[in-house]
Amino acid sequence: MAEPQTSLQSAPNTRGTRRLTVRLARDAQDLAAVQRLRWQVFFAEMGAAQILCSEHDAPTPGLDSDAYDAVCDHLLVIDEGAPEDIQVVGTYRLLRESVARGAGGFYSAGEFDLSPLIASAQPGRELLELGRSCVLPAYRTSATIQLLWRGIADYIGQHSIGALFGCASFPGIDPDAHAEALSCLAHHHLAPVECRPVVKDGVALERLPRGSYDERRALFLLPPLVKGYMRVGAQFGDGAYIDHAFNTVDVCVLMPVEAIAGRYASRFSVAA
Repeated sequence: MAEPQTSLQSAPNTRGTRRLTVRLARDAQDLAAVQRLRWQVFFAEMGAAQILCSEHDAPTPGLDSDAYDAVCDHLLVIDEGAPEDIQVVGTYRLLRESVARGAGGFYSAGEFDLSPLIASAQPGRELLELGRSCVLPAYRTSATIQLLWRGIADYIGQHSIGALFGCASFPGIDPDAHAEALSCLAHHHLAPVECRPVVKDGVALERLPRGSYDERRALFLLPPLVKGYMRVGAQFGDGAYIDHAFNTVDVCVLMPVEAIAGRYASRFSVAA
């Protein structure tokens, strides 16, 4: 994997016997730990299916990996007090625009047309794609999330990031099961058309007419990660992608850097 361009200062946090820190992956051993964590969450817990693209792309049992892992930075939350084989308990994969150009594009471009977003980017500022976010069940607490977002906020400042985006997932591959929540996003939370990604081969977000569903219930039914993004002013692309391999329905999320730097970074840095 590519060496991280910068190192992130570890921020200790204590919860019982836990000693949580955040940093970027440093070597192949860190990357393997990330891939084991992702396999445990995406495949063992959520039911993703490892699909072979070719005889040269066979997955390693117990690891979630793809070609992007070698060029991305990987943000890790580590429990320094845990046994060595389970120390990495949370992660985000970070892909900067300048790196994506040399890697054939962003990962999300396989699901969404990102050309409006790329064309609207601020001159001299990079887009940052967030992906492969996961946390072990026992660590799905505010402390872990605070550290992940502190790490992202530090990374934003170090790399002149102008906007964040990525895919967020609803469980399962039946969009009708999420009709209320998807309709709520379409009616109230779409990104401006001039920067709005559009699904390439999926379904419309708007599935129910306004007034035909309970909007409070729809907000309650949103996945926790989507609700977290919305709290910092996230907006969404047009359409949802059915990802059969990962057993999810994906939406494209856009987040302004100012919201992260203002509402999350300062509050979470203090809390962490």
